[in-house]
Amino acid sequence: MIDLTILPLYLTAVIALLLIPGPDMLLIASSSLSYGRKVGVFASLGNATSGVILTLLAALGVSAMVAMSPVALTILQVLGAGYLLKMGVDCLRSSASIAPSLSTEVTLSSTFYQRALVSNLLNPKALVFFVMFLPQFVSSNVPASSGEQMLVLGILLNICGLLFNLLLVGLVGWGGHLLLENAKFRLYQHKLMGGIFFLLALWMLSDLLLNFLSI
Repeated sequence: MIDLTILPLYLTAVIALLLIPGPDMLLIASSSLSYGRKVGVFASLGNATSGVILTLLAALGVSAMVAMSPVALTILQVLGAGYLLKMGVDCLRSSASIAPSLSTEVTLSSTFYQRALVSNLLNPKALVFFVMFLPQFVSSNVPASSGEQMLVLGILLNICGLLFNLLLVGLVGWGGHLLLENAKFRLYQHKLMGGIFFLLALWMLSDLLLNFLSI
């Protein structure tokens, strides 16, 4: 399905990209730190699900059409930032947290799965990334179409990303488990996540803010 001669170069590029801190890494790491490994795992799965959807859109050419429309990208930026701001407000308005019970962990897990999924789908930079990155590794030396090759390349990217994020969750979640046993930290864990969501919203709006300031 893909040109195996370019696979080492592709995987090297993928690993390099995964090591660059980004909004996905920040959300997954902070959710693991604030609420434990289980929540971090579900945030990772939400991120991976969005990656599969973006891969399918890129392979079908839908994302390329959206990426060519500045208006569509701006709308995505505003919607994505608005969603993250809402999540931040919801966290800041939450009452002081107690140690999560089983039912609380289930609720948090599903919530952060949804948040990771939606925030990444509404991030135009993620959409543009799939459109710009995957085609660079499409080869004319194999019979598979460009869409089929992009689909396989995107699935490989998402598998590597999920494994990397789960490793991150394991490392950060260990510290989060210790923090969750601290009563003082539990008073502020929602406030911490609220601040993270506000930071992610600013991150998503960074291009619009820079353009506005340059006027």
